[in-house]
Amino acid sequence: MVYFSKWKIAFVLGVLALGLIFASPNLLDEKTAEGLPTWLPHKQVNLGLDLQGGSHLLLEVDVKSVLRERLTAAVEGARAGLRRERIRYTGLGVRGDAVSVTIRDAGSVEKARQLIAGSERGMEVIAEGNRITLRFGEKEIRDQRVAAVEQSIEIVRRRIDETGTKEPTIQQQGDDRILLQLPGVDDPERVKRLLGRTAKMTFHLLDNRGSMDDALRGRVPPGAMLLPSADSTRGPNSPSQYLVRRRVAVSGDRLVDSQPSFDSRTNEPVVNFRFDTLGGKKFGDITAKNVGRPFAIVLDKAVISAPVIREPILGGSGQISGNFTVLEAQELALLLRAGALPAPLTILEERTVGPGLGADSIAAGKVASIVGMILVVIFMALSYGRFGLYADVALFANMILILGALSLLQATLTLPGIAGIVLTIGMAVDANVLVFERIREEVRAGRTPISAIDAGYSRAITTIIDANLTTLIASTILFFFGSGPVKGFAVTLTIGIITSLFTAIMLTRLLIVVWLRRKRPAALPI
Repeated sequence: MVYFSKWKIAFVLGVLALGLIFASPNLLDEKTAEGLPTWLPHKQVNLGLDLQGGSHLLLEVDVKSVLRERLTAAVEGARAGLRRERIRYTGLGVRGDAVSVTIRDAGSVEKARQLIAGSERGMEVIAEGNRITLRFGEKEIRDQRVAAVEQSIEIVRRRIDETGTKEPTIQQQGDDRILLQLPGVDDPERVKRLLGRTAKMTFHLLDNRGSMDDALRGRVPPGAMLLPSADSTRGPNSPSQYLVRRRVAVSGDRLVDSQPSFDSRTNEPVVNFRFDTLGGKKFGDITAKNVGRPFAIVLDKAVISAPVIREPILGGSGQISGNFTVLEAQELALLLRAGALPAPLTILEERTVGPGLGADSIAAGKVASIVGMILVVIFMALSYGRFGLYADVALFANMILILGALSLLQATLTLPGIAGIVLTIGMAVDANVLVFERIREEVRAGRTPISAIDAGYSRAITTIIDANLTTLIASTILFFFGSGPVKGFAVTLTIGIITSLFTAIMLTRLLIVVWLRRKRPAALPI
């Protein structure tokens, strides 16, 4: 065990060199580190919300709106099916949490029930006399909630990533809530604007079956809807309401790209969009069949614009104009690229952590780490003499390796993470204490220095691995099943266990072996 082959020496020195290289950018300020050549390590440790400051938001997914949309779609589907089969009905609409319709002819009730049941999957269809009722079962409601929350988390992640925020925390909390932590965000209002819009874009033909005056008085034709204009507050000549067909001609789900730009004729900010193959074909078909008719672009149930189709648009791309500012065009393009939320998000809780509080936490963490390290260094030096000093050197190397690993993995350092580092400082010398105490026992038993060191390492190694392996298992479980502060603590603890095993078993033993070869002492100073 006291023999060190050359490849082991090279391995130990190589790991230490890599740790120092990856840790060194943290000694520079952020701008200097970012300016380093790309072939050099330039990543610094990411600081969490509690250290860097930023925004904390708790969002609630409006799952009920998803169910309402499904019910509204069921109404349109039932209306189309009943008209196609020439089944007379009355009172079709959403009532509470269900859709109900009354069939005029009692002999057509069963046929109508089968027709509606076949078109509406996941809904219970109940016939009582001439009345047919559709409602969601408990399993379908639960599945809709899970799907809405999961999709919302993914869309929120895309939107936040588009803003360039580093290491955001986005995770589910409870059945229908999302926890969002954004370290370093200095404009939380923009984030709230991005998350406050569903960004569900659809294209509809305008309905010309009735007059606008009748619609404003409440007489909206079946299959149509009255929508406000998103542009009504900007232009005095812009209509405040549009009567559009309820049926979606082309869905914004087919968009694959959207970019802010400027109109070549007016130099006004616009948004250019592009559909996928299927969406482009549908867009081309609908524009080819309706040349000369207005085509409403609807975003979150408000009409952005309703241009007249001058000619078929067959390229699968188009342009949205609406008297946007540059910032509004950029944000709209971002929202469309990221995709539409399945349901609106409500901000239940908002907290802003100032960078001053984070700086105080970092300073307190530094003091705790330095004091802890000094006390451990003094204890090891007083207890084990020269061998204790070797353990102290390994402890400093361990800190460098932890810092390098955090920078390389781009793990987020939080205040509990600093606590994990402080705990690692105390735990890092445990392996050395076990080895040194075993060596003392062998010396008392009359062994020679080389034999005592050999026996000390060989007999303590099993205990060291067992003790650290159980802690590693616990920290791994904390990482995978914990969240927030618990995960931050588990990250630094896990890295610290791995690096401390390396420095305690490999580096300390290398230093002792080098000393033995040079001095060849008759007695061990331990």
